[in-house]
Amino acid sequence: MTEAKPLSPEILLHIAKLLDVPLSSLSATIALLDEGGTVPFIARYRKEATGALDEIKIRDIEEKLGYFRDLVSRRETILASIGEQGKLTDDLRKRIEATFDKGELEDLYLPYRPKRRTKATIARERGLEPLADYLWSQQATEQPLLDYAATFVSEEKQVASINEALEGARHIVAERIADHADVRKALRTLLHDEGVIVARKAMDAQDPQEKFKMYYDYREPVKAIPSHRMLAIRRGEAESVLYFLIEMEPERATGIIRKHVLAAPGDWTPQLELAIDDSWNRLLSSSIQSELRLELKKRSDLDAIQVFRDNLNNLLLAPPAGPIAVLGLDPGLRTGCKVAVVDETGKFLAHDVIYPHTGQTAKANQTLKQLMRQHPVRAIAIGNGTASRETDAFVRDFLAEEKLTDIFKVMVSESGASVYSASDVARQEFPDLDLTVRGAISIARRLQDPLSELVKVDPKSIGVGQYQHDVDQRQLQQSLEATIESCVNKVGVDLNTSSWTLLRYVSGITERMALNIVEFRNQNGRFTSRAQLKKVTGVGAKTFEQAAGFLRIRGGDQPLDSTAVHPESYAVVEQIAATIGAKIPDLIANPHLLDGVDRKKLSAGTFTLNDILEELRKPGRDPRDKFVAPSFHEGVREIGDVQPGMVLEGVVTNVTKFGAFVDIGVHQDGLVHISELSNRYIKDPNEAVKAGQIVKVKVLTADLVSKRIALSMKALMVPSGAPTPTGPRPPQNKPRPQQAAPKPAPPQTMEDKLAALSNRWKVR
Repeated sequence: MTEAKPLSPEILLHIAKLLDVPLSSLSATIALLDEGGTVPFIARYRKEATGALDEIKIRDIEEKLGYFRDLVSRRETILASIGEQGKLTDDLRKRIEATFDKGELEDLYLPYRPKRRTKATIARERGLEPLADYLWSQQATEQPLLDYAATFVSEEKQVASINEALEGARHIVAERIADHADVRKALRTLLHDEGVIVARKAMDAQDPQEKFKMYYDYREPVKAIPSHRMLAIRRGEAESVLYFLIEMEPERATGIIRKHVLAAPGDWTPQLELAIDDSWNRLLSSSIQSELRLELKKRSDLDAIQVFRDNLNNLLLAPPAGPIAVLGLDPGLRTGCKVAVVDETGKFLAHDVIYPHTGQTAKANQTLKQLMRQHPVRAIAIGNGTASRETDAFVRDFLAEEKLTDIFKVMVSESGASVYSASDVARQEFPDLDLTVRGAISIARRLQDPLSELVKVDPKSIGVGQYQHDVDQRQLQQSLEATIESCVNKVGVDLNTSSWTLLRYVSGITERMALNIVEFRNQNGRFTSRAQLKKVTGVGAKTFEQAAGFLRIRGGDQPLDSTAVHPESYAVVEQIAATIGAKIPDLIANPHLLDGVDRKKLSAGTFTLNDILEELRKPGRDPRDKFVAPSFHEGVREIGDVQPGMVLEGVVTNVTKFGAFVDIGVHQDGLVHISELSNRYIKDPNEAVKAGQIVKVKVLTADLVSKRIALSMKALMVPSGAPTPTGPRPPQNKPRPQQAAPKPAPPQTMEDKLAALSNRWKVR
């Protein structure tokens, strides 16, 4: 690894102020990052050095570190280039070294950047620069301007008249104005603060579904337009439906330029006025507008990527049903429902196809009964795609008919399952299985542990983004990878059961190392200690340091290997045990023993000790919430069943800047606009909901033609003491057998019920 060049104290102070972090914490974090430390490792195990900075702050530092190192490198290149031209003055050097903004740095370099042949270049070739200098200096001389201009008339240099000489001089002045760093900065600020985005429908544009109708003639201030509208306009432009401009009063722009250019009145003033107008109309207007368009894109991209990150984070950390055997159903109508059974570890056991929607209900029932006799299925996971509600009704009837009240069914998002089924990862896992069977397996595993299964899918295929194909793809990918890494390490990974696709996201472990770990495990059997990880090819001391604390070994030689306590702190735990006269297994089994710990006798920092004691009180605790399944209403299966006023339960599938989409069980997600999310003002929908959350909503409208459903959560929020609003009850179909689990029981009750599955078929 090439040693990174240290940043100057001025830049470090600037970053510390920007991010509001102590300089000591910033310096320590940068040193740890430069040593190869990962963000999760630094945030969890180096709190003493960083002052307990969280992952968000550390990632911000990592991002700023890259930005300013790029800036320093570019600055050195610019200084060298100007120096070679012999134009580097002390004042210019100070200005270049004082800037902390890449845009301003490029503005300062602009007058010295090699240019293509311009009108100003031609004028210089014709010897008109001294005349331009005269105009620019605004210093009176004994010779009037017109007399001085006449001296530049030359047939040899193709300057035919005084007017041509003055025109050429104005071209040079116009370019100087356009290259003036302070002028450009002021105009960018002006266009941002006073400019208006104007979008219109392009001539002869085709928009059959009228996706962009609201933008056919649309205006909104630059500084106020939210990211989702800017992205929508940009998409409309990319699809040749729209075009957009940034409009502003030209007089405001030329007024700003005059303040920077005009110094003293004289015979040069009319010429400078003409040069100012020319510079704005011919050079600056389009240039500054292009810069602002790019800035708006960057801003919109950042907002959209943040929305994607938040949704992905919530989806990956969705509560797992846990280690139970699951039957996965990938619904279909004519093609049938693909069935796959996995055991409590996610191991594939069996598969079949049933056709409950083509008149073969009895045979489908028999197939499910047979699979459940052979395997201890505790839950049925149903993909939420085509025919999901019909399949859900069939399963409900089946469970009721067989009196299987100890089995629960859950609708599971199948977004990205088809992508996984055709991926290299799926082919490696199940080379002999059909794509459709792989999809059913993935659906079953998503119920057991969403995190372990979703890491196998390209996050862009999961469907929780906002204009994800329009944003910077490299930046998006990096951001999503960081989100997955954060989630995986927050939960921890079982070293003996996890796939390489999950292991590769553990702090410090590469994809090659993850494959080597699985190969070592296959050849040598399960790991019995974290220390064995050092025997894996490619895993050195640094990798072990970064990864060990996030890996779990259940029932191994060292009890602490099942916790988040890092091996480097095992000695501290031994001290804790010694001070209270207990053994380590006793501490884990009886956390109340820790109440008597004398912290003064321990050789660990405050943050580290707090983390160790917290972990020992809840060893190996999963930070995710307890699993609860949503309950869709039986009388609402299609969008035609949805009526205004209904109160329904659903699952938040996607959160955007303008609201949240909720699955209410009718194939088409409804939208809760940001204005309907809460009875208080919220700036960001994430303040009210998150992806994967179970919510109650009231139906505002349901349009069969556009297939749009408008929902409200605010309508169900009433002031304290006020009566709860009620809408018409959803239409009830003919009486049906009692549903197996219309409302999921609390987790502990569910686990008790599931435990009663033993030998149920034998008893029956």
